[in-house]
Amino acid sequence: MTTRRALLAAPLALPAFARGAAAQDAWPNRAVTMLLGYPPGGVTDFGARAVCERMGRALGQSLVVENRPGAATAVANSAAAQARPDGYTLLMGTSTLAINPALQPNLLPKDPRTELTPIGTVFRTAFVLHVHPSLPVRNTAELIAYAKANPGKLNFGSSGTGAVNHLCLELFRARAGIDVVHVPYRGGAAALIDLRTNRIQAMFSAAQEALPALREGATRGLAVSSKERMTVLPDLPPVADAVAGFDGVFWQGLFGPAGLPAPIVARAGAALREATTDPALVARMAEQGVALTAGDAEAMRRMLADETEMWGRLIREQNIRPE
Repeated sequence: MTTRRALLAAPLALPAFARGAAAQDAWPNRAVTMLLGYPPGGVTDFGARAVCERMGRALGQSLVVENRPGAATAVANSAAAQARPDGYTLLMGTSTLAINPALQPNLLPKDPRTELTPIGTVFRTAFVLHVHPSLPVRNTAELIAYAKANPGKLNFGSSGTGAVNHLCLELFRARAGIDVVHVPYRGGAAALIDLRTNRIQAMFSAAQEALPALREGATRGLAVSSKERMTVLPDLPPVADAVAGFDGVFWQGLFGPAGLPAPIVARAGAALREATTDPALVARMAEQGVALTAGDAEAMRRMLADETEMWGRLIREQNIRPE
């Protein structure tokens, strides 16, 4: 009897399955909401909007950026993780997905590696290691030597405890074996004002924030935090030239909720690759110190896993706590 009932029920189940498959194949047939955990303005918002506009052309539908700042981007991240996995709510996630689990484990999602679906990489942007011109150093090696000769006397700013540029400082301090004072600010712009006036002597700044000060001669650039040079600052070598293996960047990637169907991941990923390899957009973003990266879902998964391990280990070893 059970077998007979199952056979009778099977034809009724097929239309529902077919409708689900057809919906995936037709995706997207309406606008897609793209959540972003940052306020309007700034390179993260600018990059997300530029990439979404180009993706929308490839998909034939609008991708509408919805800014939901708050709780170290957890407001947007958790909303994306809890959304229906139908492809109509996606997330422009950032490095905070790799940092929050160790720094603020009470925030949701607790483990983005399992609670989100990676779709692809969007961009990487390095920080500029720069100093006040009165500091008698011209490169990273000289800065390390000066810090060792003057332990506890160098004030290093950051845009806030747990921010990526703060973690770059902690990584630099640990790898170089130096004793410097961390001075956290509420945002990179406030820290840069004090760097200009020599209230602090050094910091890792976002490239777009550092560029005006460097061009005016208000600060002196020593290096960039990425393992490769930046197009916009080709004369600055990587910190890794002096500190082996150093690589600390801010990144952005595209994610969906857990369980996002593979056909939607593939279609969204293909549109993302069209955007991140568009020559005009690549050049436009490079002017802001941003390197578009055309990595697929597996590349995004690996990067999230690697950085969750790297930053988590650093946060634990240095006993970093949120403000």
